[in-house]
Amino acid sequence: MSGGLLQMSGVVIDFVHRVKRLPASGEEVESESAALLAGGGFNAMAAARRLGVEVAYGGTLGTGPFADIARAALEREGIPALLHSPANIDQGVCVVLVDASGERSFVSHHGAERAVTSATLAAIPAAEYGWVSLSGYSLYNPRCADAFAAWLETLPRGPRFLFDPGPIVADITQRRLEAALARADWVSANRREAAVLTGSDDPAEAAEALAKKREGALVRAGEAGCWLALACREAEHVPGFDVTAVDTTGAGDAHDGAFVAAMLEGRAPRDAALIANAAAAISVTRQGPATAPTRPEVDDFLYAQFGRRRASPYGRPSGPLWE
Repeated sequence: MSGGLLQMSGVVIDFVHRVKRLPASGEEVESESAALLAGGGFNAMAAARRLGVEVAYGGTLGTGPFADIARAALEREGIPALLHSPANIDQGVCVVLVDASGERSFVSHHGAERAVTSATLAAIPAAEYGWVSLSGYSLYNPRCADAFAAWLETLPRGPRFLFDPGPIVADITQRRLEAALARADWVSANRREAAVLTGSDDPAEAAEALAKKREGALVRAGEAGCWLALACREAEHVPGFDVTAVDTTGAGDAHDGAFVAAMLEGRAPRDAALIANAAAAISVTRQGPATAPTRPEVDDFLYAQFGRRRASPYGRPSGPLWE
């Protein structure tokens, strides 16, 4: 396979609990439901794959019941794992608490997905892919951070590299963060993460700052959509969609995966951002981490939003998207 997405961010298992409210210190609350599901780096892979592009997993898998869940999830989506020698520990797990508003809180424990060395990374044929994606989690944990930072310095310029700093961006060392930003063709961050990286709370200013010296940047803003900036251009607001959110887990991942998928199809960045906004909007109406929609679902959603006056980027009616 060549030309698709290579995901280097590790797959973990999300132990998702739905609760009416988060417990106070020393308190217990009973969850309304609980489920063990593949998450972490899997979310963006599933989003891209469901929109029809080829995806491969370049991270590590382990040995144990959590790793078995990860393997089964990858197989269901038709995503090959490139590393065939499993680590001798189980996959990491993240306890996800989703409250009544749909917001989520995490408690994580890393496992096999962080069992990464320079040798395992050297075995990945990154140059064969159109896009490579990595999150800040891979640059935060000391078990793998230095290996990934060194790998980024040698990553060839052929594939486009998308970096999503993630919620732990403030805890990544400056040297490792600079290695990712120096290689990134695209940066995708939410408003808080973008503010940490740039010092600006204004999403347009942050997007423009992140786009300097690279192809572009996205600053995600939930239901408000996102701000798209290309190098040496003013940021442009790409509107979001008004939906009723039940679970925001994985929404940023869905946005990343859908954006890459649309770009791999040759879409213009603005259309790709709109498709990503739609995929993320649909995902938050569903419970679970990897709830990104299929291409027909995104197409129907956009067609319903724009009708016959403005075409979906997937082209159901003909005509320009923006008039």
